[in-house]
Amino acid sequence: MIALRLDDLKQYSDVLRSRSGEKVTVRFVEPRDGEELQSYFRSLSVGSRYNRFLGAMSELPKPVLDHFTHAGLDDAFSVVATMDVDGFETIVGEGRYGFNDRSENIEFGLSIDDRWQGHGIGSALMKNLECRATALGAGRLFGDTLRSNEVMISLARKSGFAFTRHPDDWKLVRFEKNLGHAPHEIPCASWRLAAESLVESRAIAN
Repeated sequence: MIALRLDDLKQYSDVLRSRSGEKVTVRFVEPRDGEELQSYFRSLSVGSRYNRFLGAMSELPKPVLDHFTHAGLDDAFSVVATMDVDGFETIVGEGRYGFNDRSENIEFGLSIDDRWQGHGIGSALMKNLECRATALGAGRLFGDTLRSNEVMISLARKSGFAFTRHPDDWKLVRFEKNLGHAPHEIPCASWRLAAESLVESRAIAN
């Protein structure tokens, strides 16, 4: 994978738009976000948490929360999608993606606040995760979800993912997408520039 400079996480923030044009900022989770991120997961409906974690969970255990708030730990990254709500930066969605040792590709998962579902934030966040995975040099992006999670299955289908049987659990379905973009073909401008810069740096070093 292409390595990212993690000394200044703000340089990897992106501004997206909801279906109605509202500004949505996607940025890496930092240690300072721990309490707010935990509150976000607690506020999700029981069904949304079950779908996100593929089982019952009321909140993130502390060791897991620590991993979520430290970018790059174990080759995994967490992002939050935030909006300005009544003058406060509010988490309306989150995603996590990481290098999968077995497949050498990027695995991801995401959730959207129940109150903000249906606003196109999930589609925008998924496209952004696709750009991030491509910039890291991944050839394929994949995720797993419950067969009963019709919302996620519909979102993945609309985003161009193909579906396969899960190799280990019949209750799950796997969706995957071949990336294969050269750095200059990445559809997100910020990650296209980041990937091109990193490739250039490698060429100079060699």
